[in-house]
Amino acid sequence: QSAVNVPRDFEGCSTLRKYFGQLHYLQSRIPMGAEQEAAVPVAWTEIFSGKTVTHEDIKYEQACVLYNLGALHSMLGAMDKRVSEECAAGAFTYLRDHFPHSYSVDMSHQILSLNINLMLGQAQECLLEKSMLDNRKSFLVARISAQVVDYYKEACRALENSETASLLGKIQKDWKKLVQMKIYYFAAVAHLHMGKQAEEQQKFGERVIYFQSALDKLNEAIKLAKGQPETVQEALRFTMDVIGGKYNSAKKDNDFIYHEAVPALDTLQAVKGAPLVKALPVNPTDPAVTGPDIFAKLVPMAAHEASSLYSEEKAKLLRDVMAKIEAKNEVLDQFMDSLQLDPETVDNLDMYSHIPPVLMEKCAALSVRPDTVKNLVQSMQVLSGVFTDVEASLKEIRDLLEEDEAQERKLQELLGKVPPAQGSPPTPSPALAEVSKECSKYVEVHEKASFTNTELHKAMNLHIGNLRLLSGPLEQVRAALPSPTLTEDDKQVLQNLKKILSKVQEMRDQRVSLEQQLREMIQKDDITTSLVTTDRSEMKKLFEEQLKKYDQLKVYLEQNLAAQENVLKALTDANVKYAAVRKALAEVEHKWTTTVQTLVASYEAYEDLMKKSQEGKDFYTDLEGKAAKLLEKARAACRAAEATRQQLLERSVGQETPP
Repeated sequence: QSAVNVPRDFEGCSTLRKYFGQLHYLQSRIPMGAEQEAAVPVAWTEIFSGKTVTHEDIKYEQACVLYNLGALHSMLGAMDKRVSEECAAGAFTYLRDHFPHSYSVDMSHQILSLNINLMLGQAQECLLEKSMLDNRKSFLVARISAQVVDYYKEACRALENSETASLLGKIQKDWKKLVQMKIYYFAAVAHLHMGKQAEEQQKFGERVIYFQSALDKLNEAIKLAKGQPETVQEALRFTMDVIGGKYNSAKKDNDFIYHEAVPALDTLQAVKGAPLVKALPVNPTDPAVTGPDIFAKLVPMAAHEASSLYSEEKAKLLRDVMAKIEAKNEVLDQFMDSLQLDPETVDNLDMYSHIPPVLMEKCAALSVRPDTVKNLVQSMQVLSGVFTDVEASLKEIRDLLEEDEAQERKLQELLGKVPPAQGSPPTPSPALAEVSKECSKYVEVHEKASFTNTELHKAMNLHIGNLRLLSGPLEQVRAALPSPTLTEDDKQVLQNLKKILSKVQEMRDQRVSLEQQLREMIQKDDITTSLVTTDRSEMKKLFEEQLKKYDQLKVYLEQNLAAQENVLKALTDANVKYAAVRKALAEVEHKWTTTVQTLVASYEAYEDLMKKSQEGKDFYTDLEGKAAKLLEKARAACRAAEATRQQLLERSVGQETPP
């Protein structure tokens, strides 16, 4: 109802566009076309004859709405200021190109062509007027005016058609006369400005012929303008004053001053029109114009099937792209694995500028225990002292036993007893035998412990220097860690390599991003609504147009993949130069790691050294006590043995004295 009784304003245009779009959505779902199941009678009044025309075809409804849209646009254009180059031809053009011409005579091809060219011609007139007011270049104004002529000539051909003439009746003669008048008038304007251009170029002969032609054409226009309103007559008189004045002045100047030959008009290049106006486009599926599809929930099975086919087209596109990406990624991964280059650690120079956290932790721990080294040294000194005491006690015991053995042997010789077998010691007293046995046991234990003690001292000497270093200033710790010495050339090699590795990562990241964008775009791409309103014969074309939206992403991906070869070639060259620097850095890194590990090991060995040192002290303190007791026992036994020997010796001397 709103579209039939449409208001004569831009809101009316909007209503017609919305209704046209919704009709398009409807006919895509319901079989309302000619001779289809749901077709209903559609009746409209023909514009020229006043007859009612009825067709059982929803497309006839759409065609009539389009016609009225073009007509309303033309009415609004006639009322509007003449500054816009947009025109009402769009609706008539869409009607002519997309709908049958047999519905009614006012929708015949000739009538629609007449309407289209009348609209375009009038719109071009508006643009011409604006160009003249803006003082555009004469040649451009001439071309714009020539295009007005071309549009009106096309309109005149449509008017001269016999069918058009019989349909329009008396109107046809009036319109034809007016259009012909405009053709001559705007041809005069075009040649006026061509003459002005010749004047600017100082081609004074050409100027005369263009102004003369403009004058001739204007006179023809004046003849055809009889019966036109006074405003038209006034415009023609004003134009005559301008062109007549220009012609008289140009002819006089050339006759008396320039004396240039005046060429024939047909020897000069024709003025080519410049079509600069645009018909307002008609798009029945533009939601900004038609509003939301009120039949959106009605999706025919054919649309679902077509959507499935489109999904397969998208999947094929993705498979093709992914095959290329995966092939390039495989080459890239293999290449990077062969080089064994990690961008994060390609030079490791940063690690040499500070003490590693693990070492800082040890330094911090020692800083709150400033007597660490001192305690270790003192502990080892105490151990050494006890060790020496034990060794001295055992030596003294052995010396006592050896002395006792020597004295026993000497006594046996004095007493004239048979000496023991060569190398066999005399039989000691039971007390000394027990001392000797215990001494041997202590010596064996001491010798075993002595080896452990020696190893402990070696370990202490190995770690004590490192512990002193860790306990000292951090600057000394940092100075003790190896660091590389690089030349300027080495630094340049490293910088270049890192730059190319960064390019590799950038290429990877961009590739992943583009792939993700493509997947998301495909995931969101649902054209079911468009498929509903598209004829089956147009499906393939629609698929092709819709898939074009991926072209830009595909171009970016192709560029990314194509760049890989050059990037890897540059990386190969950079890696060759990096080989010597890499070897030197690896050696320094090995030394640095070894030094750090050694210092950490020294810290971790401290507690073990202190524990073993204490265990050693406890062991030797115990052994020293036992050795001291044994020494006292040995001394007592030796004294007892010595006393016994004295008694034996005295007794022996008494027996040998004569009475």
